[in-house]
Amino acid sequence: MAPETEHRAPKRPVVITIVVALVVLSGLSNALLGLVVLLSRYQVPDSDVLAVSLIGAAVILFGLLTIAVAAAIGRGSRLARLLLTIYLVIQLALHIVTALTTTWDWAVLVQSLVELCALVAVWAPRGSRRFFAG
Repeated sequence: MAPETEHRAPKRPVVITIVVALVVLSGLSNALLGLVVLLSRYQVPDSDVLAVSLIGAAVILFGLLTIAVAAAIGRGSRLARLLLTIYLVIQLALHIVTALTTTWDWAVLVQSLVELCALVAVWAPRGSRRFFAG
């Protein structure tokens, strides 16, 4: 009998573990921020209610999609890295719109910084490129 060969995944770099934690944190905080923005529609003029509601719903949606991608990032999926990049760029654009239409400037700034850190960590280090190469 031939010994069974184990297929081992490449060891995950520490920076990717940090990215997964940042992505989950970003997704959860986006979902909460979106909920707060959605509830703030009661404090805006009637002409802005629809826009604030749509922005809040979009922030929640992309926050939940970001959480869904976190596990695949941890496994080194190149598609997940691309999806994460797309989701985070859309979220950054939504944060700009949120900052312009609501009073949540401080929360949007913190959220944007977390997302930028996650993007830099996924794309910049050589270790992460090697991890996502296979």
